[in-house]
Amino acid sequence: MPEMKRRTFLQTTPLGLAGLSLSTAGAPNKLSEKGDTFQLNFAPHLGMFKAHAGADPLDQIRFMYDQGFRAFEDNGMPNRTPDLQQQMGDLLERLGMQMGVFVPHKIYWNEPNLANGDADKRAEFLEYIRQSVEIAKRCRAKWMTVVPGHLDLRQDMGYQTAHVVESLRRAAEILEPHGLVMVLEPLNFQDHPGLFLSKAAQAYQICRAVNSPSCKILFDIYHQQITEGNLLPNIEACWDEIAYFQIGDNPGRNEPTTGEINYANIFKYIHQRGFNGVLGMEHGNAQDGKAGELAVISAYRSVDPT
Repeated sequence: MPEMKRRTFLQTTPLGLAGLSLSTAGAPNKLSEKGDTFQLNFAPHLGMFKAHAGADPLDQIRFMYDQGFRAFEDNGMPNRTPDLQQQMGDLLERLGMQMGVFVPHKIYWNEPNLANGDADKRAEFLEYIRQSVEIAKRCRAKWMTVVPGHLDLRQDMGYQTAHVVESLRRAAEILEPHGLVMVLEPLNFQDHPGLFLSKAAQAYQICRAVNSPSCKILFDIYHQQITEGNLLPNIEACWDEIAYFQIGDNPGRNEPTTGEINYANIFKYIHQRGFNGVLGMEHGNAQDGKAGELAVISAYRSVDPT
């Protein structure tokens, strides 16, 4: 959408009205005509505001910026054309937005790949990591999500951990010269049963063993609420290895205030610790259409630290 048309659109839609009254779970509305910048670097993804911004990825990013978001993430970035990757990266740079994570490799949901020490699977993983360097350059990314795949039920956990650590050390050797960081994401047993990496302490142990600035933790608050809870103490315990957060309320995996997690308190803690990285909004919208999109923005206004 051309710049002038986009501005006109925002001024003439309900989102551009200063007196708009919205709330999510009773939270006060904090939307403003100018889209005040959020205190934390919340990162929406493509499709989250499609009803307002349209299908064009660049227009969606512009819309995010206009609503106060200063980060963006895109798990599917490697599947986009190099030209679009470059355009998205150029736009993010012009707007002063941080590019969040993308997923650089094939994830093995039902069979082991890194946990079993298979040489061919390790080589495949490392080739994905090599390819990700150029993708990251085009889209201005620093972080990429790594999921070590399924357990090998025929091997002791100690051996599996050693295999995973070795693969990650080799991947870190590829990423370090470029200042890139793979962030390990523990996933919950309910949505993703049988995966090798599930707990924060386990991710912390692996990062310490890899011992590289290019291997850190992606602490997904939704997954860890399901897997182990005890969120603030676990965040505190592995703080030094956390490089990235992701968000989703539970149950439902939608925006904050739609479930049981006290996101206002968690974000206050993260903000007070001086975290200046990205918090990815890896969740759905609880409501469909424009109303659902406005509810997402209102929810984040209500839990953003003041």
